[in-house]
Amino acid sequence: MDKFVLNIIHRPEMVPEYAEKVTGHGKEEDIARKDLLTESLDIFRFQQETAHKYGLKTTIQMTYASLFNEEAIAIAKEHHEVYGDEIALSLLGLPCKEFRDKYKTKDFCIWMFTMADKISIVNDVFQKFYDTFGFYPESTGSYYMDADLINYIKKQYPSVKCAVATCFEEGPKAYHTCNNSWYTFMDGGPWNPWIPSKQNTHAPAANEDEDSGIVAIPHLSRDLIACYDGNGSNFGTHPQNVLRGMIYRDNQYPYLYNIIDQYRSLEKYNNGYAYNMMFVGPGWLNKMGRWEAPYELLAKSYDDGMAYYGELKKLGELTDMTMAEFADYYREKKTYTEPECALWKDILYGSEKQLFWYLDPFIRVCVNMDQGGALVDLRPYVSKLEWPVGIGTKHITDASYPFLIQEKYRAGYFTHYAGEGTIRSAKLVYKGEEVDLCLCRTKAKFSKEENTRILTLDPVEIEFYDLTVKLQTRYYFEEGSSEIKIERTILSMSDPDAKVDINEYMVCCYGTTEYSEDMTGITLECIGESEKKQISYEYKCREEYLSGATLVSAVVPQIKTKVSVRSSKESATGYIKEGYAFSPMFTLGFQTTLKNKEVYATWLKLEKED
Repeated sequence: MDKFVLNIIHRPEMVPEYAEKVTGHGKEEDIARKDLLTESLDIFRFQQETAHKYGLKTTIQMTYASLFNEEAIAIAKEHHEVYGDEIALSLLGLPCKEFRDKYKTKDFCIWMFTMADKISIVNDVFQKFYDTFGFYPESTGSYYMDADLINYIKKQYPSVKCAVATCFEEGPKAYHTCNNSWYTFMDGGPWNPWIPSKQNTHAPAANEDEDSGIVAIPHLSRDLIACYDGNGSNFGTHPQNVLRGMIYRDNQYPYLYNIIDQYRSLEKYNNGYAYNMMFVGPGWLNKMGRWEAPYELLAKSYDDGMAYYGELKKLGELTDMTMAEFADYYREKKTYTEPECALWKDILYGSEKQLFWYLDPFIRVCVNMDQGGALVDLRPYVSKLEWPVGIGTKHITDASYPFLIQEKYRAGYFTHYAGEGTIRSAKLVYKGEEVDLCLCRTKAKFSKEENTRILTLDPVEIEFYDLTVKLQTRYYFEEGSSEIKIERTILSMSDPDAKVDINEYMVCCYGTTEYSEDMTGITLECIGESEKKQISYEYKCREEYLSGATLVSAVVPQIKTKVSVRSSKESATGYIKEGYAFSPMFTLGFQTTLKNKEVYATWLKLEKED
């Protein structure tokens, strides 16, 4: 192993999320309540002492409120001098009397303000930080930071090199588990550190010109299966998340250590590099307890988590860094086009399920081995969508990066009586019988050949009435290409002389939530050497087929994206399908016939289309 890098981030949040209502015991709201401030400082001190007890350095993200508190400032200065902790600046923790008196709002999410207010708030907070410490910070962060905000900060405060910039899969799923009250959506981003582009925070920069100038880290390291299938806020290396998810028994939580270890294992897929972060605000360690857990268990879980990291450091298996140190390390370690890969297994429910996650500056994709290696999430980073967020924009609360395929919000492998869900898979047909590979559960292994990452799925057996077919699938991700090769190999057939039909299909739409968007204006094309067929989307349920097609494609102007599929067989029939109002999708595909031992490949490509 090269490195397992850890960022520990603490913030003296003088008015912690949720805590005023708990500490106030039903009294009239008072965010300046003395007992609230005292408890917040006690928790912050406990967190710092716990990290230092196990030989770990931290990044102290000062909140705006804490910059008015002499004790919080003194602790930060002392721990910077004694332990080498970084003093940084968080754009969380804005609420305090001074902030509300000036801005006359209870909003606290920096990305949701108007751009004018974002600039004013940033200038206020950064100037207060400078007045307090005599220098500008090298790190900052929030739950999410939109591209316009990052670009402004980097221009005005060039010392900033690192920022907490998004939550992985913090979208409608989290909203629903907060009783439909958490009005902030940010699905579609990276799960591990990246260099955000100037155009869109979620989409990594492809080159120096797109580089926003900072290294971004996620807000929490999350379980890449559990938080995709359900609410991510319950599944991460944040100990209090594990308690909120009730993933413990008899005050023990092996899941916490298992998820840390699974993040350690990601070095196998990323050239020896693995990362984890621990970011726990003081509100989670409230003396009144959180959820059904008493304070004693909250404190124990935090101590146990730090103890585990400390033991790994003693063994030489972990390197703790401040955020600024990590940004320098990341810049040296990673290239722009180097992908981030994660072959993630279920460590919570015992299902043996696997997902493979891949992202680079052009594409983010998820492959589900429980569905025969179907592609179940696809985000076109290549389009680098400019997506202004906040009051005064079209996206006041929705910062998500749009999808072309998303099985959780648009059905995936569909079992309803009508319509289709978004997914990329294949169907085998023999004598009128049809089997979708989505029904063929399998496992996968990862390998790398030069600049290509390869996902090799275990073979599956498909049983027709009088024929058994053994088929293997491989995915090839060529670095920097924005194209995925999907290869099917017929390893054997019970009748070696038989032939089977294969239908490689891709059902798509676009959006950020469960709700359908207007598909009008999407153009579908089926292109051959001398012929082209086209459908302009009007919800008319039309289909076109072309024998010998070289390419099938769709241009989705709403997200400035072209998606296309090509085939390795010149004789294959390409097709395009328009959806209808009850099933507002579109389908691209190829059909051909395969014989024993034959290998068939298709390529899925994403391009920016203005």
